[in-house]
Amino acid sequence: MDQNGSNPSDPAVAIDHLDREDLVKLVKSMLSNGVALTFHGKRTAVEIARRVRPRVTRREPKLHVGEPADQAKNLLVEGENLQAMVTLYKYRGQVDLIVTDPPYNTGQQFRYNDKWDTDPNDPNLGTLVAKDDGSRHTKWIKAIMPRLQMMKSMLKPSGIIAVCIDDNELFHLGMLMDEVFGEENRIGIINWQKTYSPKKTNHLSTATEYVLVYARDASLGKTGLLPRDDAMDARYDNTDFDPEGGWRGGDATAPQHRTTTSFAVQSPYTGVLHYPEGEYASLPVAPKSSHHWRLSRAEIRASLQATGVKYEERDLGDRRGPALVIKGSKVALKGYDPADDAAVTKAIESSIATRQAKSWPLFFFNDSKNGKVGGGRPSVKRYIDKVVKGRIPWTYWADEEYESAELLGAQSWDHAESGHSQAGLNELDAIVGKGHGFQTVKPLRLIKKIIQLWCPPNGLVFDPYGGSGTTGHAVLELNNDTGSDRRFILVEQGSPERGDKYARSLTWLRLKNAVTGERPDGKGKFTVTADPLGGGFEFRMLTRQIDAKTVLSMKKDELIDVVITSHWEPNRRGSPNLIRVDDPRYLYLVGMNEQNEGYFIIWDNGGPVGQLDRETYRGVLKDAEKAGISPPYNVYARYEVYQSRNVRFWKIPDKILSHLGLNESSDRYNEEDEAN
Repeated sequence: MDQNGSNPSDPAVAIDHLDREDLVKLVKSMLSNGVALTFHGKRTAVEIARRVRPRVTRREPKLHVGEPADQAKNLLVEGENLQAMVTLYKYRGQVDLIVTDPPYNTGQQFRYNDKWDTDPNDPNLGTLVAKDDGSRHTKWIKAIMPRLQMMKSMLKPSGIIAVCIDDNELFHLGMLMDEVFGEENRIGIINWQKTYSPKKTNHLSTATEYVLVYARDASLGKTGLLPRDDAMDARYDNTDFDPEGGWRGGDATAPQHRTTTSFAVQSPYTGVLHYPEGEYASLPVAPKSSHHWRLSRAEIRASLQATGVKYEERDLGDRRGPALVIKGSKVALKGYDPADDAAVTKAIESSIATRQAKSWPLFFFNDSKNGKVGGGRPSVKRYIDKVVKGRIPWTYWADEEYESAELLGAQSWDHAESGHSQAGLNELDAIVGKGHGFQTVKPLRLIKKIIQLWCPPNGLVFDPYGGSGTTGHAVLELNNDTGSDRRFILVEQGSPERGDKYARSLTWLRLKNAVTGERPDGKGKFTVTADPLGGGFEFRMLTRQIDAKTVLSMKKDELIDVVITSHWEPNRRGSPNLIRVDDPRYLYLVGMNEQNEGYFIIWDNGGPVGQLDRETYRGVLKDAEKAGISPPYNVYARYEVYQSRNVRFWKIPDKILSHLGLNESSDRYNEEDEAN
C-alpha cells in the first residue's frame, strides 16, 4: 500500500498516477501496436538512465591477476551496475555479446531503493523485496528497464543480448525486451533443462528455465554453429581407406530437371542404365525427367573410369543428351539384356577387382539389398572435412548437454542426483570451496554455449550482473580450450560495510583461481591442483561522482587511474585498457598501449596538473628515451603552450570528461543515442 492506502499494483490506481504525457503515449501505443506495457513510474524508468552520473574508477592493483598485458584485456568492476555502465563510456557500442543473469525476484535476492525513482545516483542498495510485496513486479520492471536501455547502448550494431530468467518474471521481461529491442529483433527463447528430478508440488514441478535472446539489429546479428558431437561424427566412416578421410554416402540426385545433368549412366557392376529418377534395364520409352545428378558430367565420367572401365558418350535417343556408357556396350533403350553384353561382363570383373583394391570414387554405386557388389543406385561421397563445421542450435537445450560431476575432496556429486542448477553450484564449490553462500549459479556449459553461438572468437563479452563470475570463467575456459581471444567485463555490486563482498571475495576468487589453477584443499588453503587457464583481469572500484572540479582536484595516483581506465581514441574505442607504468625513473610517463605508444601526464612538481611547455616537453623526451618509446607521444596537461608534431595533446579536464560522455561546460551526460 502507498501512503494513501492504495495498492500501486492495481491497474486502476496505476492509471491514476499517470500524467497527461504518459497517458497520451499509452493510448498511441495501444492504437498502433494493440499491446502496450504500462506501469506506475514508467516515464521515470525510461528517462532515469540519462540522469546517472559516471564515477571515478579506482584501480585496485593488489586484486589484479595475471601479467599486465592480460590484466588490461579483462575487467572486474565493483559497483552498482547502472552507474558502472554509464562510467564504461568507452565501451559504448563496442560489446559483441551481453550474457547476464539478473535477480529473479523470488523474495531472496532482489533489492530496490525507492530513492532511485528520483535519484538513480543514490548509493544505497535498498531493501530486499519480499515475495508478498504487492508492488514487487513494478519495482523489478522499474529496475530492469533503464539497465536494458544501457545494455542496448553498449552493444555493437551486430551485438546480441542473452538474458537468463525463470518463470517469476518471464512474461514481464519478454515485454520489456520487445519494447527496448523491438519484437522484430527477437532471436529466440531458449528453454533449458535445469534439473532431472521433479520436486513434490501441488501442480507442475518446474524443470526448465529460460534465456531470452535479442539482437540490437537482427539483420546484422549472426548466430554461430555449435561444435559437432561424437554422434554426428560417428556417421562418417572410411572403410575403403580413402585418403580424403572419413565420409558417408549421400543422395546423388536432386529434384528439378536440368538439361546438362539429367543424362543416363550405365553401371559398370550390372550394365543397367541409371537415370536420376531410377534404374532401367530396358526401357520402352525414356523416363520422365524430374531430377538431375548433383555432380557434373566430367566428375561423373572421372568416377566411372576410376573403376577401371572405359566409358564413352552415346546418344540413346532418350532426349536427355549423350549418355555415359561402357565403351563397346550394346546398350539400348529397348530389347537390351546386360547378361548378353560381353563388354558388360568384362566391365563387371574389372570394376569389382578395382573396388577391392582401391578406394571408391566420388560417384559410386551402393551394394544391392541382396548384397551384390555395386548392384544398387549411385551415391556421392560427403567428406567430414567438407561438411558444415558444426550443428544448428535448437531452442530447447536438453539435459544431456550439461551432465557434469564435479569433485571436491572426497565428495562427488552425480548429475543424476544433483540436477543442472546444482551442477553450477558444484562447479563453484570445486573452485572456491563451500560456505560462499551463493545459491543461484548457472552451469559453465550453458554460458559457454551461449558465448560460442553469439560472440566471435576475438569478441567482447559483458555481464552487468557478474554474480559468482561464471561468465568470466566461461570466457577463460573457451580461450584456453579453443585458442580464441575473447575478452570480458563483469560488474558486481560490492558493499563490504554491509557484508556484501561478492565482487572482491567470491567473484574475484573464482576468476583468480580459474586463471592460476588453484583449488581448495578442504582445509581452507588453496594450492595449484588444476590446469591454469591463463589470462588475467583488472579489478576496479567505482567511487565518487566525477565532474570538472573533481578531475582538477584529484591527486596524481587517482588521476592516473582515471586516464588509464577511460582513455579511448576515435579509431580504437573499446580497445583494451592502457597498461599502467609504475616506475620512479619516469617523471611524466604513466601508461602504454598495445602499439607501444607512451601516455604522459604533466605535473607541476608533483602538485597540480601542469602545462605542456618547452621545459616539460624535454621531460617527456627524456622519459621516452629511457623507455625506448617513439613518437607520437600522448600528453595530458591543463594547457598546451608548446606544440610539436610528435605530440598528441589531451586537455585536462576536457578530454577526460568527454571520454566519460561528459562535457566540461554543460557537465551533462552525452545523449547521442537517446533516439535509439
